Amino acid sequence: METKSPIPLAVLVGIQTPEMDDVTHEASLEELGRLVKTLGYTVVGTVSQKREGTGAASLLGSGKLAELAALTGGSGVVGSMAPQSKSKARQRFEGADESDDTAEPEAEAGRKPEFVIVDHELSPSQIRNLERATGAQVLDRTGVIVEIFHRHANTREAKLQVEMARLKYVAPRLRESSSGGGRQQGPGAGETTLDLDRRKVRDRISELRTQLEAVQRDSDQRRSARRDQLRVALVGYTNAGKSSLMRALTGSQVLVEDKLFATLDTTVRILQPETRPRVLISDTVGFIKQLPHDLVASFRSTLAEALEASLLLFVVDASDPTYEAQLEVSRSALREIGADAVPSRLVLNKLDRLDAERRAALIEKHPDAILLSAHAPGDVSALRETVIAFFEAAMVEDMLVLPYAKQGLIGEVYESARVLAEDYDENGRVLKVRGLPGAITRLQRKLAAD
Repeated sequence: METKSPIPLAVLVGIQTPEMDDVTHEASLEELGRLVKTLGYTVVGTVSQKREGTGAASLLGSGKLAELAALTGGSGVVGSMAPQSKSKARQRFEGADESDDTAEPEAEAGRKPEFVIVDHELSPSQIRNLERATGAQVLDRTGVIVEIFHRHANTREAKLQVEMARLKYVAPRLRESSSGGGRQQGPGAGETTLDLDRRKVRDRISELRTQLEAVQRDSDQRRSARRDQLRVALVGYTNAGKSSLMRALTGSQVLVEDKLFATLDTTVRILQPETRPRVLISDTVGFIKQLPHDLVASFRSTLAEALEASLLLFVVDASDPTYEAQLEVSRSALREIGADAVPSRLVLNKLDRLDAERRAALIEKHPDAILLSAHAPGDVSALRETVIAFFEAAMVEDMLVLPYAKQGLIGEVYESARVLAEDYDENGRVLKVRGLPGAITRLQRKLAAD
């Protein structure tokens, strides 16, 4: 009989710096808890401390470090030089075997947390010090996000992007690790192994970059084929409800989960009921505060859907008390790729979770925003009309002559523009159409070509 491995237990650690108020600090720890839950771990405790910064060697003061060590069963002392055993998570981060076949069953009663999860980015030495003091494996916020991306990537492009970001995260930790596989302590010991590790990482990153360029060329060609189509990109913080809104607008069976980063791969579907010309809706990867720069950089091609869209819908969870900070995170990430120049509308989602007073406050604060619940058909229908009206305002009417020898192009005409009237003369089919100027110009050139 196969015995399931126990669910890993984790303790959260947060530092409240002077610029953070209580609401922001608590919201950040709550978000970290949801990230940890997405990993499949159970949070069994939280240690928080107010400090001037996060630069201390062990992050926490001695009293809080002892409190943390009491939870994990550690010594609370940083000085021990005994190498720490590696957890499965640590092995995966360092490229070791990911198999769980050797996992030993363990009784739930009396178990100590195996993980300490810190709500900040840590240096390799801080991770090492905390592991010595707690006897647990330590992951920082960046490490957790990278691991979630690794587990949730489905398409080849996303997998290549995530592996590249993951290796960039691992590289400095391999360089400063005092407990790497097979390395010994002492000056110069293990130097050749470390050099080999670094070279392997560099070579693998170079290999991934080559593979990714080939995949991205294919993606660029697909996007180029949609160049003159009406395109809307749903962008925003992770778990803001983008996928639920995508499903409501398009009727597609996209993944909808109450988890952070449930969607990593861009999905493109047609707005329903279908319009002429058709409108494409893209559901993009969500953002999060302190999203590792390498992940933003590696996902530039995925986020190109936003850069090349005609309209961005910034979807925000209006029920979250920190929604404004989340919106700024999303806008900042899009500024990095130059998508801030794309026309946009603010969509305040999850209206069903708000009382009348909070709704009124939102309307007063964001008079131009679209307030809705993705689960309310009337709200979704109104958003659909808003999207259609946006494109209608940019459309023009013109005449197209479809030669008799090119009647096979009639389907492309109907896909790219709305046919208002149709007639025939000696040259062919005469169509009065309405569409975007670029699409009509492209059709005219194609129909006139020999």
